[in-house]
Amino acid sequence: MIGRGVVVAAVAAGAGWVARAAWGTVPALGASRAAIKPYAAASPRYRDNRFHNSDPSSSLPSGSQSGLAKAFLTRGAVGRPRRSVPLATPLAPTAAGELAVTWLGHASVLIEIDGRRVLTDPVWSERVSPSAVVGPARMHPMPMALEDLPAVDAVVISHDHYDHLDQSTITTLARTRDTVFVVPIGVGAHLRRWNVPDDRIVELDWDESTEVAGLTLTCTEARHFSGRGLARDTTLWSSWVIAGARRKVFFGGDSGYTPRFADLGRRYGPFDVTLLPIGAYDERWPDIHMNPEEAVRTHLDVGGALLIPIHWATFNLAFHPWDEPITRLLDAAAAADVTMSVPMVGQRIDGLRPPEQKSWWKDLG
Repeated sequence: MIGRGVVVAAVAAGAGWVARAAWGTVPALGASRAAIKPYAAASPRYRDNRFHNSDPSSSLPSGSQSGLAKAFLTRGAVGRPRRSVPLATPLAPTAAGELAVTWLGHASVLIEIDGRRVLTDPVWSERVSPSAVVGPARMHPMPMALEDLPAVDAVVISHDHYDHLDQSTITTLARTRDTVFVVPIGVGAHLRRWNVPDDRIVELDWDESTEVAGLTLTCTEARHFSGRGLARDTTLWSSWVIAGARRKVFFGGDSGYTPRFADLGRRYGPFDVTLLPIGAYDERWPDIHMNPEEAVRTHLDVGGALLIPIHWATFNLAFHPWDEPITRLLDAAAAADVTMSVPMVGQRIDGLRPPEQKSWWKDLG
């Protein structure tokens, strides 16, 4: 018979775990719908209290949530390598280069363009979740400590999902740096909730631009969704055009494929480098995450020269094998005669003189 003391201890331990899991979740959720709406309501894409894609899109098939939750809980080690993901030692020259990209994992990228630096979707936390205890965890450490990050002129955010907008990283950057945060409309409310000064936040709708340190940053269309709690689509999602006097980069953020990328190519292209998501796709959500073949198609649509894949090998967010995205991408790029470079996590790629490709992902299992 189990003693009362054992039961009490077990209950206390369970309560303690729940408390640790819940600690900090309320601030991490970000701004309320009411706080976001005054900024969002002016957008022509905001109707019926939510933002909409140009193309009809579904984030999940109707009625599939419970089955999907069970599938995530029972998938085991699918999507994770058996061996450690190798890291490169990041190189950060004192002066930013003409065109270079350092992939820090997932959608966190340090871009050097025309002597300036832009950081995209910075996430240094161990988990992409409102909780520090539960939620998707990293498959590799960050290759660089946040305090070792070189000076950046702008931080660009694609949307407010936890794997792209990280409260801890944002608050640290706001406290320790004087950089400006350039975000899709509505996302600024989250930053204000986290005490980022209002004069360091620039919110843009699709096809709106701002000038930062001689760069033109343009918020452009994507096909996705948003939300950090139960409310969906209260803030806008986007891709980004990052243009200097000589060079241009297209950052896809997180998006399903849309023929409207061809419109972006005609309006803003061509691009020296495209940074496009290739992972976390699934037949159950084809509208909101592109697959590797669609990434190649997007690269061609926007007029890209060098394709650098992102959004894979860091967080296990779907059901495909961890290296399937890059295997499929290699085949699709070869078939379309697309030039690409696949950096190791932490590797700096010269966008004008890409290094010889090493298949660092092979034999990791």
